[in-house]
Amino acid sequence: QVQLVESGGGLVQAGGSLRLSCAASGRTGSIYVMGWFRQAPGKDREVVSVIRWIDGLTYYTDSVKGRFTSSRDNAKNTLYLQMNNLKPEDTAVYYCAMSEDTRWGTATNSFAYRYWGQGTQVTVSS
Repeated sequence: QVQLVESGGGLVQAGGSLRLSCAASGRTGSIYVMGWFRQAPGKDREVVSVIRWIDGLTYYTDSVKGRFTSSRDNAKNTLYLQMNNLKPEDTAVYYCAMSEDTRWGTATNSFAYRYWGQGTQVTVSS
């Protein structure tokens, strides 16, 4: 089993920044990919960014490219999401998730993720 605990959400004005953290504990030796997903009210959950644990290879959805940066600290089993120049449309509950699926091609699909955090609210005011 793996436990994921997110922190760092909050309320920020447009143009501001937030840094999310996701601490993994338990059977962390099986981490292959970790990802950030978000879900806004009335919308489907969408991928924000994913990172391959072994080498840091990252993916970003188009709407956050150039503004968000995903990173990891392997020693602490912690995933980060630095979010800059936040926009009202970034408002959502953000979830971190862990995948043991070794196929990079599935990394943007939520079905590939077995473990999920509880979510943290990010609200961007205009």
